Amino acid sequence: MTDVLMPQMGESIVEGTVTKWLKRTGESIERDEPLLEISTDKVDSEVPAPSSGVLTEILVNEGQTVSVNTVLARIKNTEKTEPPPPIATSHHEPSTSVEKTVVASVRDKEPAPSFLRLSPLVRRLAKKHSIDLKLVVGTGKDGRISKKDIEQYLEHHNQSATSTPLDSVKPQQPLAAFLPTPEARFGDHEVEPLSAMRKRIAEHMVATKRIAPHVSTIHQVDVTTVAKIRAHSKEEFEKRHGVKLTYMPFFLRAAASALKAYPLVNASLDGEEIVHHKNFNIGIAVALNPGLIVPVISRVDEKKVDILQKEVADLASRARNKQLKPEDVHQGTFSISNYGSYGSLLATPAINQPQSAILGLGVVHKKPVVIDDDIAIRSVCYVTLTFDHRLLDGAVADSFLNQLTDVIEGWTEDVL
Repeated sequence: MTDVLMPQMGESIVEGTVTKWLKRTGESIERDEPLLEISTDKVDSEVPAPSSGVLTEILVNEGQTVSVNTVLARIKNTEKTEPPPPIATSHHEPSTSVEKTVVASVRDKEPAPSFLRLSPLVRRLAKKHSIDLKLVVGTGKDGRISKKDIEQYLEHHNQSATSTPLDSVKPQQPLAAFLPTPEARFGDHEVEPLSAMRKRIAEHMVATKRIAPHVSTIHQVDVTTVAKIRAHSKEEFEKRHGVKLTYMPFFLRAAASALKAYPLVNASLDGEEIVHHKNFNIGIAVALNPGLIVPVISRVDEKKVDILQKEVADLASRARNKQLKPEDVHQGTFSISNYGSYGSLLATPAINQPQSAILGLGVVHKKPVVIDDDIAIRSVCYVTLTFDHRLLDGAVADSFLNQLTDVIEGWTEDVL
């Protein structure tokens, strides 16, 4: 008998959600054949069968979230080879009854959003002072709450309590991703639960908005030169490289150039310290049905258009087929959202934490433009840079977009 375990899809992943079983109990399955689909904080993926045999038990239902290395199912072996050894796990008994209570409550409840996954110390402090953790702004990685955040909250709370009359204090609304809204239920309607991916997107969006003050700046870019190069080269490009030439690799190259010129846009905040990333790893938002994911292209500045286009096509295909690996969605330093592919002229995308900025690309379209007092028809698009105003100011953001614009409008690089 072989146990099917919840895999660890990356070092920081501690749990996963079973989204779909691809086999039913009693059905035969071959080794490495897809058995189920799972969803984690970083990636959705198929889990292959660890051995050939018959699926005898399913222990975790669809929609359930469990810890890494939890037994999901059991397969009665038909292979003669020995099953792989179980993955070693750590079994540390809690040292106090309080910790036992915390562990039990975590297992019994649905997982908290990433910014509410806390250390035992933070939980004890919150319990001691009766703090609603949804009201505490985390300054750690991915918005995690630290001891310092608790102490700052208490200091601010105590100051407010001593300086403000009690009858003038209004209760704060918790900054949770999901709040009861009974007034939404009226008339003829249906109700369905959110998918695991939609829940994670909601939690991530609420977290990024509460962590970072978002500011957006928008520039118009003349892409006529690039549009002509693309139109002239696309057939030969596809013959040589096996993929269609899009606008994305041009903007990836331009973004890498701008990040080099203004490296603060490529940085992250960790508490009160700036993390300066030396590599230029750009995530590209890929729309799924439903939801989206942001796989990462590493070292973009070292790659030409043909390599970038192949990587964009490969990542998008594997994302939509749930074949991404954990390393495909880790260590991004900047992101691009191409909502123009759906006809949008402009938008103000949300920052992908813990990054400090995201570039949005509107649809390429033709419009009359004044050039040297003459009117000409040009191919243009609106580009948006949304940035974290804690770290970046408008002058840096606009200078970044000016550099990107110069690269696109003055394109000379061969694409074949």
